[in-house]
Amino acid sequence: MRQNRPPYWRQRRAVEAIGGGRGGAGRRPDDPPLISAPRRAPRPPRRFTAHLGFEADGPEQARDLAVAYAEALSLLRPELALGAAALSPADAWHRAERLFCGAVGPDGERCADVAGHPGFHHAPGPGGLGWGEGDG
Repeated sequence: MRQNRPPYWRQRRAVEAIGGGRGGAGRRPDDPPLISAPRRAPRPPRRFTAHLGFEADGPEQARDLAVAYAEALSLLRPELALGAAALSPADAWHRAERLFCGAVGPDGERCADVAGHPGFHHAPGPGGLGWGEGDG
């Protein structure tokens, strides 16, 4: 048996060899590190969807409740994508309908009103920019 020592001694010697031990094992502070940075770039953040189930008397009431839930969640967590909120029957996710308008404004903002609203489009937040055809 070549290595008859406990494994933690081998780990300690390895740490000292790469300069992480007490003396640095002869390494100077200006020497480049022996362990390089990872070559692979980190993955970009992915998008996920939360499906919330609730009961309603009909499609109109379900839409009103879904809009209220989405707006309330966006107040609690501003990083949520309010414009991506959709409504579908519980057993038919493939029939999802958008809850919010999402029309793109002149400065790149998106309309935060409910889908199919009459009048101007409005940017999110109080006093948000209005644009569009007006009441026509």
